[in-house]
Amino acid sequence: MPKMKTHRGAAKRFTITGSGKVKRFKANKSHIMTGKPSKRTRGLRQGTLVDKTQEANVKKLLPYML
Repeated sequence: MPKMKTHRGAAKRFTITGSGKVKRFKANKSHIMTGKPSKRTRGLRQGTLVDKTQEANVKKLLPYML
């Protein structure tokens, strides 16, 4: 049986925390920033966790990061 390959796009976007949860970055912070309030952009800087309904799908893409 060959080794499983890590999904490189997912590896760049997600990290696994020490407790095994999946951390992600928030969207909508790449361009057209002038129309967004400062309060909103400050909130977009903070990382957050992937919802538990999607966690299994992301972990399947990252077999060796667990």
